[in-house]
Amino acid sequence: MAELHELTALEQGALIRSGEIDPVELTDHYLDRAAALPREYVDGAFAFRDPEMARLRAREVAAVGPVGEGASPLAGVPTAIKDLNLTRGVPTAFGSPAFGGYVPEVSDAVTLAIEEAGMVSLGKTSTPEFGSPCYTEPEGRPPAVTPWDTTRMAGGSSGGAAAAVAAGLVPVAQGSDGGGSIRIPASCCGLVGLKPTRGRISGFPMYGDVTGLSTSGSIARTVADAAALLDVLAGRRAGDPYWAPEPSGTFLSAAGRDPGRLRIGVLDTPMIADVPVDPEVTRAFEETCTLLGSLGHAVEGVPVPIPAEAVPVFETAWAVLTALSTVPLSGEQRALLRPLTSWLGEWGESISGPEFGLAIGQLRRYAAEALVALAPYDAVLTPTLATPPLPVGALRDDADPRADFEAQKRFTPWTSAWNVTGMPAISLPLHMSAGGLPIGMMLAARPAEEELLISLAAQVEAALPWRDRRPPLW
Repeated sequence: MAELHELTALEQGALIRSGEIDPVELTDHYLDRAAALPREYVDGAFAFRDPEMARLRAREVAAVGPVGEGASPLAGVPTAIKDLNLTRGVPTAFGSPAFGGYVPEVSDAVTLAIEEAGMVSLGKTSTPEFGSPCYTEPEGRPPAVTPWDTTRMAGGSSGGAAAAVAAGLVPVAQGSDGGGSIRIPASCCGLVGLKPTRGRISGFPMYGDVTGLSTSGSIARTVADAAALLDVLAGRRAGDPYWAPEPSGTFLSAAGRDPGRLRIGVLDTPMIADVPVDPEVTRAFEETCTLLGSLGHAVEGVPVPIPAEAVPVFETAWAVLTALSTVPLSGEQRALLRPLTSWLGEWGESISGPEFGLAIGQLRRYAAEALVALAPYDAVLTPTLATPPLPVGALRDDADPRADFEAQKRFTPWTSAWNVTGMPAISLPLHMSAGGLPIGMMLAARPAEEELLISLAAQVEAALPWRDRRPPLW
């Protein structure tokens, strides 16, 4: 018989609904697993854990009794919340020593949605400082590593969330993604990473991303689990500045739907950096193109939809986003920042209001041109990353933050394009390198067409299943 953590999140939820297990038993299983695993798997995945708080929450959920019609199929299932998300009464440091000891008095929309669904948070997952880098090596804490090879990175900035799911420490977890921060760690850890369309998930109460680049989303072992978590997270609040249209049904139901015959554009030319692509990634991409064709889809090569001139415009927006986090800090707090954050923050502060406004307008025009160019296609396929997961520390360069920033772009030359356009995108763990490392492939769809994207991803998963492919520690 399979152990509880070997079941999907939806299977675990079904056991709770049937009464075969209760949320306390399931929570204890995960807490016991975290206590038993080697520390490199656990300490790099979590920024904060409180087993007693988790057990108390599980008892509260169990006390509610049988869930009613319309309740989340993930009710009672353990998860964790990224250290960037406000969580009332729980230490939240945003990956930075500058916020050591900070405990929010309010929760954000993501945390509230997880709680309202009856899920049980085991703690806060690790993230790099303010979620900026594409690797998770927070100052003064262990790095988040991929369970496939603990000398290699879990990616970022949702690296802790992906490391936790891949190690079987939680069955599903929320992440956030402003330039690839869900899809990058999903690729590094052999998972499904789903970034929804712009406006799908509320930014309440801070609404801090004025660029529209970032959104929360799902990290899971299966497409259906990722879709079920998106059902938990999705929804608008009265004060939201913009929102996506309502889906026709649940996102989970889309995972059981035939996508039909689709027109799929494919490209593996890097979009934001002139970088050679690892031959194993190229091989995986070509095999995925063949797979899509065998499923009856029309597969066509497409040119790069975003010009190289868009890259410095994106960088301007990214630097200002970092500055929005650093400007309010005291001199004492700034002294605790890592070099990359300080450099990006100072760059952002040097950009004038008119320069930033012009950059946002130009970024939106580039996005519009890309959306028009890709409109004839139901989906677009690219690799997720240019290489399999790199060794811990391979990208970080505290002595030269600009070199650090450029190395990140070379590692992730596709992901941020879909943040610029606002399109939903999903990384799928379709391939493994000869050395046993995960290689993700990424599909994107038109804005607000997550249902189609999920249907296609589930079809691909059924054709080339990965559920039983697990890291050695399992």
